[in-house]
Amino acid sequence: MAEMVHAAIENKSQCVVEAGTGTGKTFAYLIPVLLSDKKSIITTGSKALQEQLYHRDLPQLAKILNKGRKVALLKGRANYLCTYRLEQHVAHVPTDDPDVMHQLAMVAKFASQTNTGDLADCVGIEEDAKVLPYVNSTADNCLGKECPDYAECYIRKARIKAMEADIVVINHHLFFADMAVKDSGFAELMPDADNYIFDEAHQIPEIASDYFGDSISTKQLVALINDLRLIYRSDIPDMLQLGNTLNKLETAVADLRLAFAGEGSRGDWRESLTSKTICDALHRVISDLDFLYKVLKLCLDRSDKIEHPFEKVLQFKNQLERAFDTTQTGYSYWYETTRRFLTINITPLNVANKFKEIIERTQASFTFASATLSVNDSLDHFNKSLGLKPEHQLLVESPFDYENQAVLCMPRYLPETSDDMMPHSLVKLAKELIKAAKGRTFLLFTSYRVMHLVYEGLSTATEYPLFMQGQSSKRIILEQFIRHGNAVLMGTASFWEGVDVRGDALSCVLIDKLPFTSPDDPLLQARMKDCELTGGEPFEDIQLPQAIINLKQGVGRLIRDHSDKGVLVICDNRLVTRKYGQTFLQSLPNMRRTRDFQSALQFLENIE
Repeated sequence: MAEMVHAAIENKSQCVVEAGTGTGKTFAYLIPVLLSDKKSIITTGSKALQEQLYHRDLPQLAKILNKGRKVALLKGRANYLCTYRLEQHVAHVPTDDPDVMHQLAMVAKFASQTNTGDLADCVGIEEDAKVLPYVNSTADNCLGKECPDYAECYIRKARIKAMEADIVVINHHLFFADMAVKDSGFAELMPDADNYIFDEAHQIPEIASDYFGDSISTKQLVALINDLRLIYRSDIPDMLQLGNTLNKLETAVADLRLAFAGEGSRGDWRESLTSKTICDALHRVISDLDFLYKVLKLCLDRSDKIEHPFEKVLQFKNQLERAFDTTQTGYSYWYETTRRFLTINITPLNVANKFKEIIERTQASFTFASATLSVNDSLDHFNKSLGLKPEHQLLVESPFDYENQAVLCMPRYLPETSDDMMPHSLVKLAKELIKAAKGRTFLLFTSYRVMHLVYEGLSTATEYPLFMQGQSSKRIILEQFIRHGNAVLMGTASFWEGVDVRGDALSCVLIDKLPFTSPDDPLLQARMKDCELTGGEPFEDIQLPQAIINLKQGVGRLIRDHSDKGVLVICDNRLVTRKYGQTFLQSLPNMRRTRDFQSALQFLENIE
């Protein structure tokens, strides 16, 4: 693998590698990068891997190879402290929420001690902390060179460091955000490079389609309203009309979200536009934004802070007006609601051509690595999704002895996955597995609903510590799970990948069903329709490969080391009853297989 990456770097060509868990793939691409004298950008799918590369792997290897290369870590804007916004919100506390007040004090203390402004280093502030929108900046509210704190700006300093470095460690979101900015002809977020290395590359097609499309969220509008309210209170409190206009817009934005039923869902945006209620609510927001624009125009000479949000109001108004035009082909128009917000998305169905343009434009070498790229021992699905024509391709098998280290159990006599009795059966199986494994279990789900139902059934029925996604941040839950050493962790999508628990803390993984994307998903429906029109086979070409890659990620949580042992239980009859079940099984590691649940329990009990 290292030789292939080296060849790709030398010849400015493409290299795609699937390297199983435990192969040392990180070192295999880092060594050629350190030995090369050219500028390299390494991009990862998670902040955890970014930190590991920067703080641990790169320094360790540079020392061994005796290579003094300048290395920089660059994260997305939201990860850095904005001192200007912090000062503003400390002076005018934005809310009476005690959590926010407490966290503001913690960030203010951190601000006096930090050199990098990286909020990940701020103890007690988690990724989902309520205070973050008040102390970081977004592309919408950053004042750029107009900012009074521009000279001391942490993002600016991090970018300058990245410009000067030989090797920059970033993440996929930042890579595509940068490409989108370069496309628009404005500035750039990071330097050009001679080599790009993508680790956790299986995530790229999905992330790319987000950035090559367009989206607007009511969350952005709420943030804009809050920023304007702060300026109104601190600079122009006598401008009562501005206060009233903001209140009216805030109500209209909330009403737009309420026009959609339920807690959270995804749906077809084109269909939504046939609803008079939704169209009326959207028109009201546009008209209130228009009025706000006129009011702000009157305030321009009263405060120099107004100019930036003034432009944003017009931008949001134009974006919302464009949401009525759904005629462009090759795109999926869909919406997503959470409990409080609505996001309208326009997503390209195919990113291959766009990505090909990036590769041609940069004229650099591109290497893609992940433990899960292949479907049925072929990399074609991944290559096709990004329009790649790699000169170097390789599948490296994991060195682990799966046949002796692990058992895959597909229990008999289970109801169908959609059956109402399924959660009940999962509770019954989980209880026995947890008892046999003495805790030390991951329960991975494809839906929140089933996870909550199983949690209810287990919470009073097990003596071991039980943690569920959502109770705290992902990092804290994982730390608690490892610290206890005999705990049970329940999670959905975000726990299927990027979680590394080695040794005794984990010896059993249960997966509730094959991770097919929901057939109601509007983006999936659009992609399948598009695939059909171009003569493809939607299930074989889109649904199946994606589900296989997702399953491989989940399965990969179990064996992380040569000494690990464990049992994997997949509670989905389709692995055995459907023809495509074979394709799934062929793509999984070569574990001993059984349908006898008792023998799986026996294996667990015998793990020392």
